[in-house]
Amino acid sequence: MLESIDRSSAPVDANQYRMVVGRLKASLSNPLPEAALTALLNTYPSAAEVYENMHYDVAGLSRSPLERSVASESLARQVISRFAPGSSSSRT
Repeated sequence: MLESIDRSSAPVDANQYRMVVGRLKASLSNPLPEAALTALLNTYPSAAEVYENMHYDVAGLSRSPLERSVASESLARQVISRFAPGSSSSRT
């Protein structure tokens, strides 16, 4: 269900989205055979992102392509520096 919500161009209620993600997190918290987990995460990118976020403290961005991870980190640094105290954007 999360895949269809993420791919939809229609607006989605934030509470509905949180509920779907919460259910997915609960399901992903249960032990799964490695082959089944790998198949699930390879088939459903949104589930893979949730799983990666749940296990970031021990695995980092291990399921994300390196280029995307580096680009995400670079973008995050740009946004943080733009709104950091003392920057011109933080005064607006």
